[in-house]
Amino acid sequence: MCVRVMFNMVSIEEVIGFISKMDGSRHVFPLMADAKENLLKIEESVKASFGINCANKGVMQCLARKNIIVIIKDSRFRPPPEPTVLLVADDDMIIGIEIFPHQKAEYLERDDVVFLSDEFVLFPNLKPKNRECFVMPPVSFPEVERMPGTKNVVSCSPSPPGDMYVRSLHGLPDDPKLASILLGYDDA
Repeated sequence: MCVRVMFNMVSIEEVIGFISKMDGSRHVFPLMADAKENLLKIEESVKASFGINCANKGVMQCLARKNIIVIIKDSRFRPPPEPTVLLVADDDMIIGIEIFPHQKAEYLERDDVVFLSDEFVLFPNLKPKNRECFVMPPVSFPEVERMPGTKNVVSCSPSPPGDMYVRSLHGLPDDPKLASILLGYDDA
C-alpha cells in the first residue's frame, strides 16, 4: 500500500503577509532577482572602522537562498534571537560580541571584558595570532522556521550602504528610525 503525504507549502506571499503583521514591521517585500548581484557587490566592498575587515556572512547565506524578503522595521520589532555582530580572529576565535540590554548587567559583573560601547564587549584576555574581522553572522528567524514548507531559514542585517540600496529599490527614504533585515529561505 502506498501512502502519499501532502505537506502544506507556504507561498512567499503568505510569508510576507505573516511578517507584515509582526509588531514593528513597516514595509515587507521580496528582493527583486536582479538586485541580488548589486547587493552582493555592495556587501563585499564594506570595510569597518579602523581598517578592520568586515564579513557579512549572514547576507551571503541569505542571498544564496531561493526566496529573499526585505523587512523594513522600527524599534517595536522583536530583538534578534542571537548576536548580529561578532569580532572574530584566527577564523573562529570570538574576541568581541554584541550584547543585548537584558545581558548588560551580567557583563558589568565580569572582570574579563571591556565595553567598547553599551552594546559591544571585548574579551582582552584572548590573544589572537591573526588580524581580526567583524562578522555579521546569519541569524535565526524562528517565526518563519516554524512555517510549513520552509527550510534553511536565515536572516541578517545588511550594511548601511546595503540598507540604503534595498530601501531605494522601493523609493523608501533613509530614515534613521528604521532598519532593514533580509530574510532568506528555501522551499522544503
